[in-house]
Amino acid sequence: MSAATILRSFQHHKVALLTTYLSDGLSAVNTPVRIVVDGDRVIFRSWEDSESANRIRHHPEVDLRPCTFRGAPMGKPVRASARLLEGAEAQQAARVLGLRQPAVQRWAVPLSHRLLRYRTLHYELRPLIVEEVESAEGWPD
Repeated sequence: MSAATILRSFQHHKVALLTTYLSDGLSAVNTPVRIVVDGDRVIFRSWEDSESANRIRHHPEVDLRPCTFRGAPMGKPVRASARLLEGAEAQQAARVLGLRQPAVQRWAVPLSHRLLRYRTLHYELRPLIVEEVESAEGWPD
């Protein structure tokens, strides 16, 4: 199964539950993030000093699952690898986020990051497993 097929369940969701892991690799922390599916990857943004960014820096393997706006899980998790985008890739990711979610990702988030003097980070998530997970055993809930 291709990465784009696995990510199809995220296509109509604006928010997903990002599960990052502490440096021990075992303790999971769930965070709802605004996402955009771009082909075979998922793009999201955060700020440099956020706890999520810190956890991703130490342990780039994450889980992603569709969720409600408040973070209630709605689907199966997908194991993915997070990569920080820089330079032209980050600018392209910002454009894609802004085009698909203009009110929030083009105006509100960049403005709030500027006012709070946060450095915005853009990440891409690519699925590690190209097969659908049959069992949730071993996956954080």
